[in-house]
Order: sequence, then structure tokens, then C-alpha cells
Amino acid sequence: MLHRSPFFFLALGCLLVSPVGEVVAQSDNLSPTNQVSNVRQMKLWSSKVPGQAAEKKREIKSGIDPRIGEKVTEVTQPMISIYSPPKDLNNGAAVVICPGGGYHILAYDLEGTEVARWLNSIGVTGVVLHYRVPRAKGRPKHELPLMDLQRAISVVRFSSKELGIDAKRIGVLGFSAGGHLAAMGSTAYKERSYQAVDDMDNVSIRPDFTVLVYPAYLNQEKEAFQLSSEFNVNDKTPPAILIHTSDDPVSSLGSIAYYSHLKKAKVPAELHVFPDGGHGYGLRPSSKAVSGWPKLVHRWLKTQSIIE
Repeated sequence: MLHRSPFFFLALGCLLVSPVGEVVAQSDNLSPTNQVSNVRQMKLWSSKVPGQAAEKKREIKSGIDPRIGEKVTEVTQPMISIYSPPKDLNNGAAVVICPGGGYHILAYDLEGTEVARWLNSIGVTGVVLHYRVPRAKGRPKHELPLMDLQRAISVVRFSSKELGIDAKRIGVLGFSAGGHLAAMGSTAYKERSYQAVDDMDNVSIRPDFTVLVYPAYLNQEKEAFQLSSEFNVNDKTPPAILIHTSDDPVSSLGSIAYYSHLKKAKVPAELHVFPDGGHGYGLRPSSKAVSGWPKLVHRWLKTQSIIE
């Protein structure tokens, strides 16, 4: 089992301190296009982690799963890993990525690092979020992760100039339970779910766009066609694109319900429901048509003028 301290990084790199936040490690990784991606990690909370006992040890535990790659089993030190594209490719857009895992684990490679490298290949900065798992007992499943997501958006937006990012083109992308978290972040942005801790919390926490890939927990259990009451969709909700399959055990009706509410609110939205492909495929290629979703998202980002 990998046992990660706050200063652990996946590849050899140098420790450094930056005025934009507490950068704990930096290194270079290769993207799928063989372009070099600069990767940095930043702790989200420099002092007390909200909703967490002060005496609790702050760490990240993970192991290797033969299918999903790195599988994070516990997060008590929420962090972001920032994958920046080469400067000559960088178009200024950024995406905070929420891996799935039922709020029990994080499919960190399958739905995190691999996605960040794909985003780099189209000139977008990928920010992989280590939000808190497993679920906290006696609390709503998303309560602590939402704090981490909102803080991550704040940190990225506050640090946008330093990171080569346009502060008005920061979106969220989530898979499965991470899709639920991304949808929560897209609809619950009027108030922070934690008390502001520093100047980074003076910026907006509203994502500028949303990408949901086989999102979970969007609809009501007894009324599958109805959107969960957790979500407040209105005309200020960010534009979204949703990807799902009909044979997904996590029903596509949740995506349909979210799309329906966006349409009623006259928010730009796009929905793709493919016949088959199941659940948990990330962006790995297959014979299924759904594996072409990255091209659809790339085109949608262009039609929304998020990238050129």
C-alpha cells in the first residue's frame, strides 16, 4: 500500500514554496501526445481542515488496482495536482477533475490523471482533486468533498495568473460520484459550505462550465425521472455537457433529469446517451461508441467559446 505524506509526489521532483499557495512538489510527466506536462501539487488547507478533527492525521492512502491504476482509499489531507500544458499549447482554460468511487475511494488514475493528460493535449490545464474519502459517518455523502471542491476552485481562480489560466474559464468535470460532486459544485455556489479562511476565499466558487460523465446520484430513488432535491438548477447554472449509456447500472435517467432542468432554465446544455458501454470506462478506448466522448467534449468546449 502506498502511504502518502503531504510532501509525497508520484515522480521525482523538487520541493518548493510559491506565493500563490503551498506548492508541495513539482515534476514533469508525459501526456498522451508526448508533450511534457508540468505537474504541481498544492494542499488546499494550510491550517485546520474544516469538518475534520484537528488531531486527525493528515495524509493520503492509496494502492494500485489492476484496472483503475492508483486507487485512493483515504484522504484526510485534501490536495490538488495541477497538470499544466506546454506554454505554446496552453489556451488558458482549466478543469477541476473529480474522480469517482462512490464517495468511498477515488479512481485516481482512470478518472483523474489520465483525464488531466488528455486535457493537456488540447491545451487545457487539468486539476485533479483529492477530495475527502471515505464518506464521513453521520454526514451527507458529499458534505466534506463539496468543501474541498469549492476550496479547489477558489485556489485555482485566485492563482490563475500564476498558473497561466483565465479566471473566467474554469470548469469542473466529474465521473460517477465525482459527477454528483461536480453537479453539486455547479448548483450550490451562492454560499460556501465552509467559513472563509483567507484571501483565496474572496473569489467566486461558481464553475464556468460543467462536464458530467456517467454521473451518479442525480435523480430521486423512488421517482427516477425526477432530479434530486439537492440540486438548485436555474438560469445562472453553468452550461453543461453530459455523457451516459443506456446499459449503465447507474441509470442515465439522472443525466436526463439534470439536462431537462437545464433546458427548462434555458441554460446551454448537451446530452449524449449511447446504447451501451456500461460504467467506469474513463476515457480508455474500446469498440463502444461512447469511447468517443472526449471528441464530443472537445467540440463542445469550442462551441461554447471556452477554447478556440
